[in-house]
Amino acid sequence: MSLIHTGLPAPGWRWIKDRLWGLERAFEKARASGRAENDARIRIFVILALFGVGFCCLAVGAARLALFSGLDAAVVGSGGNGPGRAPLADRRGALLAADLPYYTLYVDPRDVWDRAETRAALLATLPDLSVTRLDRALKGTRRTFLAGPLSPRQRDRIHDLGLPGLVFEQEPRRVYPLGASAAHLIGFSDTGGQGLAGAEGALNERIRASAGDQHPTPLSIDVRVQAALDDELNAAATRLQAKGAVGLITNVQTGEILAMSSWPHYDPNHAGVSSPDQLRNRAVASVFEMGSTFKVFTLAVGLDTRQITPGTVFRTTRGMAIGSRVIRDLHAANHDMTATDIFLKSSNIGASQIALQVGGPTMTRYFEAFGLFQAAPVELTESARPILPREWNPNTVASASFGHAISVSPVALAAGVGSVLNGGRYLPLTLQPMAAGARPEGRRVIREETSQQMLDLMRRNVLEGSGRRANAPGLRVGGKTGSAEKVIGGRYVRDKVLASFAGVFPTDGALSDDRYMVLILIDEPVADAESGGRTGGLTAAPVAGKVIDRAAPFLGVSRRFEQVAVPSAAPPVAPKAELAALNER
Repeated sequence: MSLIHTGLPAPGWRWIKDRLWGLERAFEKARASGRAENDARIRIFVILALFGVGFCCLAVGAARLALFSGLDAAVVGSGGNGPGRAPLADRRGALLAADLPYYTLYVDPRDVWDRAETRAALLATLPDLSVTRLDRALKGTRRTFLAGPLSPRQRDRIHDLGLPGLVFEQEPRRVYPLGASAAHLIGFSDTGGQGLAGAEGALNERIRASAGDQHPTPLSIDVRVQAALDDELNAAATRLQAKGAVGLITNVQTGEILAMSSWPHYDPNHAGVSSPDQLRNRAVASVFEMGSTFKVFTLAVGLDTRQITPGTVFRTTRGMAIGSRVIRDLHAANHDMTATDIFLKSSNIGASQIALQVGGPTMTRYFEAFGLFQAAPVELTESARPILPREWNPNTVASASFGHAISVSPVALAAGVGSVLNGGRYLPLTLQPMAAGARPEGRRVIREETSQQMLDLMRRNVLEGSGRRANAPGLRVGGKTGSAEKVIGGRYVRDKVLASFAGVFPTDGALSDDRYMVLILIDEPVADAESGGRTGGLTAAPVAGKVIDRAAPFLGVSRRFEQVAVPSAAPPVAPKAELAALNER
């Protein structure tokens, strides 16, 4: 007796076979009894049941794949190894970079009905489309790329033409809404989603990891401060016909970079058409002999070692001979100078004497502590190593005291000067924002007393010394100018000058208060009627003053006018210096 007669199911496929035969017998009985309509109903019901079971299986499979496939949002958002990148934003949330949907257009000539119509319509819609590429694609036998990236609006216009054979593929494209502003700091990425320069390259893994939830990666810059720096630096570099220029603004208490500009600039939306000179971030990837801005370090070392006081007198009436070399001042003085005068009048002779009195080993130990003997420890991978003397003999020690014989990057100079102005702590510069009131510990370089003395000296330099043109009314600006002849072919060239100004504001208040450093560097300026010369005091200092005047409100620095007391024994004040002093009253 078979299982089918016992009412028990046959194993495996035999059970299915028996059920199908059972249905067929039911159809035969319906026809034999003359009830053909029942036969049709049963057949329709069976077909509907089979389709229903099939659709249910598909629905269950799709739901299972969507909910339990193990593909998390981060992988989907980033496309695995695809180009997905999280947005970049400034410290206040303003958008700096983002992936937006763009489209590439392909044509499959096998599906094109009318080649002449397709050709005419595409050329009318996309005027920049290559005619040669289009004709070659229409005559081909396989799908061919035509144009891209296309914006969603361009894609819709082509789609509305209703032409067969046109295919779109969506892909994210990195967009930089600020254009050239902060381009060297932000950087750019390639079409494969890899960061190549700037913050895009330095923070590449972090940006890609955040692509899934599209949570913005914040940077330390403030776009309002950046705009002020860009405007003033670009205007000055163009007017002075400079070879290049650099602008940098930092918070000396935290090391945060609030703005960075390198000229000539480029647009990261079209980085591929930019020249290597435009792409070079001079603030980080170039090194220079910085000139007299190095006197900030020289005076700080002299004061910190107690080898000098602000009133220590040095003989500066004639050139200083070291071996076969004679060090001279740009403007010779007919009187001896105090250490304060050396700083205010930017005396090379006086700075050399201070350095030699301190001694080469001590000077180089401090230079190393100021971060001048290594690439600046900022996140940007372009950070360049300095060019150092082969040996620190008296000649090189004297030269380094006023910024010759050693070449460093602007960011390295900024970090070193910042440590002189923040109470004496060396802090690496950073692209990442910190919480309000943050005070990284850093490493001790100089005493707090020395830091306060240097703030006072830099303030006096803007009031009555070489930095007068950097004064911004009510903002208590301090600073030091620099003018260095450039080395070309192994020799100093008198008419090729690197002009700079390292400024700070406000110079008053507690040493722990927020304080901002502004560095302006003009490479090979050409004197014009407005500047009247090529030195740092005539070219870079005015730019710094304008930038400070515009940026201060965004940084929360209020204007407060001082009562400036001029010592009775001081020599007569020149008209420009007198006017600068009156502006502060």
